[in-house]
Amino acid sequence: MAALSDTHAPRLVELRHVEADDLNYLLEEETATWRETLDWDFQASAALVRRFVDMHALSGFSLVMNGRPIGYSYFVCEDHKGLLGDLYVLKEFASPENESRLLNSVLDAMLKTPLVKRIESQLMMLRNAARIQLPHWRYLHVFNRDFMEASLAGVEDLPSGPAVRKIAIDSWMEFRQDEAASLIATAYQGHVDSQINDQYRSSAGARRFLMNIVQYPGCGSFFQPASYVALDVLTGRLCGMCLSSMVSPEVGHITQICVSKAVRGKGVGYELLKRAMQSLARHSCRKASLTVTSSNTEAIQAYERVGFKKVRNFGAYVWEGF
Repeated sequence: MAALSDTHAPRLVELRHVEADDLNYLLEEETATWRETLDWDFQASAALVRRFVDMHALSGFSLVMNGRPIGYSYFVCEDHKGLLGDLYVLKEFASPENESRLLNSVLDAMLKTPLVKRIESQLMMLRNAARIQLPHWRYLHVFNRDFMEASLAGVEDLPSGPAVRKIAIDSWMEFRQDEAASLIATAYQGHVDSQINDQYRSSAGARRFLMNIVQYPGCGSFFQPASYVALDVLTGRLCGMCLSSMVSPEVGHITQICVSKAVRGKGVGYELLKRAMQSLARHSCRKASLTVTSSNTEAIQAYERVGFKKVRNFGAYVWEGF
């Protein structure tokens, strides 16, 4: 690894000039950290990073000290938007200065990318967010989010809600993707989450969002047996959905739950969530997790009623208007 030799302070090296094997120790520690803090198996995501680094096709930077990567961050640009995919620094070197340096480098690179007008990121492993001045603050909007977990012991005893007489629950099927995308776009109209993820603002964007959930490991491995839709019994139209994934052999994750505005507050979301949790329990999961925007108190209260508790707070960041 002569090209990365460095005997002084950490320096930035483009990921395109890094070999995948050089990141092994870094990715192994990150995988262990995800497992220890969130009970989340990060191996599939780490394998995807290795694959694209090996192809020299991943945009981003590695922070290198004495020839060894001690941190990395990568990004993806598509159309008008940049996505900051991950940022991790080894515990031994996870200072505000090192995390800030990586964050600044990837943001500067995205800001120089033609046509990019918006940058989004949710950095679960950013340790010093409260201690660093986040870059380009004039264009920055910060949204606090909660990571919640619930034990699945006893979920079979959760009672049915009032919505069960007015809706039909069916398993998620791929042919419902277009209808589900339309539901997401209308359900999140004016919602704070559409400020965090602009894919919620249109049916086309929601289709890409659904495709990412099903095909990529960022939210775990999509798990169809614990994914459901709600149908209005009178019209047959989709009025709710709850999609799940597996983030480790014994832990499920609710990747998406939403209901149409017409049935909001009538127990449809509860019924979908209950079915998903019960299915995860039947498939040997001991707990489930989800993320929710901290200001969405109505949703948080609903999750708490079925046993979810906040275990971690993290930031969702949006840079726009630059």
